[in-house]
Amino acid sequence: MEDAIRKATDIALAEAGASGVSFAVEWPGDMLHGDYAVNAAMAAAKGLGKNPRELAETLAPTIARELGDRAASVEVAGPGFINVRLSAAAIAQSLSGATDAAWGSSTTRAGQKVIFEYSNPNPFKEMHLGHLMGTVIGEACSRIIESQGAHVIRDTYGGDVGPHVAKAIWALRKKGITEPSTARELGDAYAHGSRSYEESETAKTEIDALNTEIYTAIAKEEGDRTDEERVLLEMWRHGRDVSYESHKSVWKALGTTFDYIVHESETTPIGMRIVKDGLAQGVFEESEGAVIYKGEKRGFHTLVFITSRGTPTYEAKDVGLAFLKEERMAPFDYSYIMTASEQSGHFAVFLAALEEVAPTVAKKTKHVPHGFLRLTTGKMSSREGTIITATEFLEGLIAKASERNPDLIISAQVAVGAAKYLILRQAPGGDVIFDVEKSLSLDGDSGPYLQYALVRARSILAASTVGDGAALQFAGEVPTLARLISRFPGVVARAQALQAPHAITQYLTQLASEWNSYYASGKIIGSADEASRIALVHAFATTMENGLTLLGIPAPQKM
Repeated sequence: MEDAIRKATDIALAEAGASGVSFAVEWPGDMLHGDYAVNAAMAAAKGLGKNPRELAETLAPTIARELGDRAASVEVAGPGFINVRLSAAAIAQSLSGATDAAWGSSTTRAGQKVIFEYSNPNPFKEMHLGHLMGTVIGEACSRIIESQGAHVIRDTYGGDVGPHVAKAIWALRKKGITEPSTARELGDAYAHGSRSYEESETAKTEIDALNTEIYTAIAKEEGDRTDEERVLLEMWRHGRDVSYESHKSVWKALGTTFDYIVHESETTPIGMRIVKDGLAQGVFEESEGAVIYKGEKRGFHTLVFITSRGTPTYEAKDVGLAFLKEERMAPFDYSYIMTASEQSGHFAVFLAALEEVAPTVAKKTKHVPHGFLRLTTGKMSSREGTIITATEFLEGLIAKASERNPDLIISAQVAVGAAKYLILRQAPGGDVIFDVEKSLSLDGDSGPYLQYALVRARSILAASTVGDGAALQFAGEVPTLARLISRFPGVVARAQALQAPHAITQYLTQLASEWNSYYASGKIIGSADEASRIALVHAFATTMENGLTLLGIPAPQKM
């Protein structure tokens, strides 16, 4: 319908002598103002030398004429907005697919192959709240892109080499541990190694040397390694495996499965080679024994890609990752990388350097930042050993949810829904302050509020004797709920275009509120128009379920 309104407005503008004007067709904040608001008069008024409201009065009749019986009214409001209220027939037509499993999906991105990288926890550390942000938002973005027809490949990237690994292994050796058995044991070792690195010059020297040893051992062929290097790598591999088993349990709880788990040890040799080639080509420079990229030439800052000790930085590894994706996952149209917003500066310089080395690869690589998840206890630090792990957080939330519902399956679904909702209600770049009590509330603005609205609708459908095939018919005034449901495909499309799952979250919250008003307005089962009302309930249930699915929020059968 938005396309029809745009076409009608273009015709009205052309007749007024203002062809080619760019304007917006939006949903009014207050549905009493109509289904769509058009700002074409304000956009064209200056060029025509006319008053916006007077121009709107000229445009409105033409728009009404072009829309015909699809519009119940076309009215001018405020300084020159043109508000369009759709007819009952148009609403019924727009809802014709609202009970289908594919409701909300489209083929906008059909034929595209998209890589979405997110979560990215490092081995030898435990997943913490920050990883929940990336995992939850990345999964939602991936699902939304899929709903628009794209083939999405999910990948996650972990730092299995580098100073943090050396710190953990150094600390494990000091404790005489050769086969760590839990992620907590590895996390504690990392925290101990980090403190020692900061406090002891001897420890710092030993850890730096161990870091180099790990890189050297990995780079060698198996037959060229010493016995000591083989023992070191066996401990390294075991620790990495233990870490990822822990990570996978969190991903499973959140409903995420990755097609690829890529390790920095795989991207390091590729990145080192590309950076050294770039050094020979003049893309990179040497400075005090290190290899750097002078970002100032592109309006950024300088970053080190290879240290003076000959070890790669994150930037060099990311170059290797970009080429590894080309090798393993190509051909693809886009590669989205989701990380915390604090890494935006890093990605700006990295992409600038990549553009000089491989412009085609850089062009299709996009950074998507997310904010931080904080509790009232403040910021967390894995280096200090004061983190709240993702596992602890989820277990605590499930325990809290189980106080209201002892069924562990349902309490887990409610807890995951509560966590995801508070994360996804914010724009991806915004920080989230997590309030446990608010997250589990059934009174509105929460995941359980949406879940309970769906459960209530399902219970009505189960109790009704009206079949699923009942048609939506509006004998009188079209319910606001029906008008709101009709927006769903457009909401999903906009969320995909802007990489903004919060658009769906906020829409579903408004939808649940309108559903509760509709539910309280009069009986459904046994009413004179039960068939039509049940059809609307079915449309609501499908919309809510599909919306929750796109966000990765579980839809319990009962609560």
